[in-house]
Amino acid sequence: MPMIDACIPEGALTPEAEAKLFEELTNILIRLEGLDPANERARAASWIFVHRPRVYVAGAAAATPRYRFIPVVPEGQYDDARRAAVVREVTEAVSRAEGRPLDEVGTRVWVFPTELPDGHWGSRGQLWRLPDIAARLAGEDGRRAAQDRLSERRRQAAVALLGAVSAAPFDSAADAADAP
Repeated sequence: MPMIDACIPEGALTPEAEAKLFEELTNILIRLEGLDPANERARAASWIFVHRPRVYVAGAAAATPRYRFIPVVPEGQYDDARRAAVVREVTEAVSRAEGRPLDEVGTRVWVFPTELPDGHWGSRGQLWRLPDIAARLAGEDGRRAAQDRLSERRRQAAVALLGAVSAAPFDSAADAADAP
């Protein structure tokens, strides 16, 4: 259930190309969250907020369109591979929408895949956690998969923290002198 802030300058794309881009972005982001893009609940929960910025480069109006996309999902949806796929596939979709080669368009597209910490997603006047969202969109199998993703994410974070702590230099005399 991605929420996407799409910053697209007025007139950058034809209305038809923009509509096709929004459809493609919806499909890409639902798929990369691990859901079927044909899932009507997931589609209904995927919103794109279009912003029409005036973009300046080095203090002058940009000569070509610049795009910024900020897909936001609940924590646990993206790992490094999925974030990379979001950036690549969104950029490729803009290239298709413009009808220009990827190497020409890619330098003008910025994508910031963002995860909100679990419990920071609000709708219907309440906070939602990833397992609850997944259950609503994909049933109890979705809930279990989301719980597993969050557990694994937290396990990896704990292992990284413990590794950093164990690798830190330890001087007991200096640490004792700093103690209250």
